[in-house]
Amino acid sequence: MTNESDLDSLEHSATSGRPRFGMVVLYVGDLQRSIEFYRLLGIDVSDAHPERPVAFYKEGDETRLILTTAPIAQRFDPEWVRPAPSGYQQVVEFFVDTDAAVDATWERLTAAGHTGITAPANLLGPYATVVKDPDGNAVLITNEPQQ
Repeated sequence: MTNESDLDSLEHSATSGRPRFGMVVLYVGDLQRSIEFYRLLGIDVSDAHPERPVAFYKEGDETRLILTTAPIAQRFDPEWVRPAPSGYQQVVEFFVDTDAAVDATWERLTAAGHTGITAPANLLGPYATVVKDPDGNAVLITNEPQQ
């Protein structure tokens, strides 16, 4: 729950030049396959941009997720190479409103051939599940009702 001092801090952060969270960028091997995965998950990802290999997920006017490919990563870091698949370093989490929605998402994704990491269960508190996206990123789906 946010209190007044938290709100004052947020206002100060926005005007002080301090960083604030923007979005997550995932570098993917096959952009279309990743678009299809995240759409199957229930995320309204855009079609690939017609002029460059990138797709977006927005909440309102805010971009929250970008899917893109190695050539874009290499524009920011010419020495970038895709890490060898061996586990994962990040987890991308999405919220749903019920345990049944967690179960349904697990069923839909695993039935489509995506690898389940952890079947739906109470994981460290909330009911959740973990599935791999096409590039091996862990995608956590958690029952976290909107307040």
